Amino acid sequence: MRGLLATLAPHPALRATLSRKRERGRMGHDEMPAHPPDVLLSMAPPDSQYEESAVAESAEKVEEPPLFKVLLHNDDFTTMEFVVWVLESVFGMPEQAAIQIMLNVHVKGVGVAGVYTYEIAEMKVSRTTELAREQEYPLLCTMERA
Repeated sequence: MRGLLATLAPHPALRATLSRKRERGRMGHDEMPAHPPDVLLSMAPPDSQYEESAVAESAEKVEEPPLFKVLLHNDDFTTMEFVVWVLESVFGMPEQAAIQIMLNVHVKGVGVAGVYTYEIAEMKVSRTTELAREQEYPLLCTMERA
């Protein structure tokens, strides 16, 4: 019975009221008060000082985080297929976009794999380098401010 009261009446004041009424036999099993006085007070509209501060906060301009380009650099040993696979798996590119970037890396010496916030760019560089080392490729992946 005690567990049922805790489930039906999570508010401590309501739980105590229900327990007293049940002990006296004044309340049936399916009868619940609409709202105890304590709960009604907690449902009062918020104080106006808090509403003003919320409006003031939303009026402030939030600065965008700086973005970083993730760059892949050409070398004579990393295969084109591996570069395409990295672009698809790490950077989530479709095959045609990955092939185009791989060709930019091959022809121009460097290609932009993506533009991200610092933490994401750092993670992509780290994961690309890790995968290249696992396959014993010297692929160089760096990042610079966009």
